[in-house]
Amino acid sequence: MIAGEPSIIPPRSGVAFRLAEGQMLDVIDVEGSQVSDLLAYNAADVREVISNGRTFDYEETIKLTAGNVLWSNRSNPMLEIVTDEAPSHDFLLTPCSEATFEHFYPDKPVHRGCFGNLVEALGPFGVESDAIPTAFNVFMNVPVDGGSGRLSVDPPRSRAGDTVSFCAKMDLIIGLTACSAYASNGGSFRPIGYRIHG
Repeated sequence: MIAGEPSIIPPRSGVAFRLAEGQMLDVIDVEGSQVSDLLAYNAADVREVISNGRTFDYEETIKLTAGNVLWSNRSNPMLEIVTDEAPSHDFLLTPCSEATFEHFYPDKPVHRGCFGNLVEALGPFGVESDAIPTAFNVFMNVPVDGGSGRLSVDPPRSRAGDTVSFCAKMDLIIGLTACSAYASNGGSFRPIGYRIHG
């Protein structure tokens, strides 16, 4: 199947959709320097969900890129990263939320963040708020100091058009956002594109 034009997630919003086993999902930084939070659930049982801990364990790295697999809490492969044009991603930090804004941005208007956007988008698929785990933060730039372990959230280094392609290893429910947090996106907010094919 030839891939068509991408669907667009407006700034500071999110969507959810089905992705069949074997299908490809392209996540596109349309304008550059924009993070996208990605979640995956087993379509047959949403209690099975993407797990950063299992993924770090089995892939033996926190720097995930083409050739790595994102694993579930039940130790099953969910998504394989097939191609990766971006300099970095993050799988350490949870989706931003109202509490995130109150903690880090007390001088800014409170926003429900990726957490709230994911809760709304995934609700029709039976996913409740307490079932939102750490997301795979596509395009996010979180340097970690190898000595102290201290981390920081820096502006994304992704450029306009950078694309990451995933292959579904089972039938999935996907949650996907255009991130809402100031630091994660260099202080401004842009759309995210996505495309399903295969």
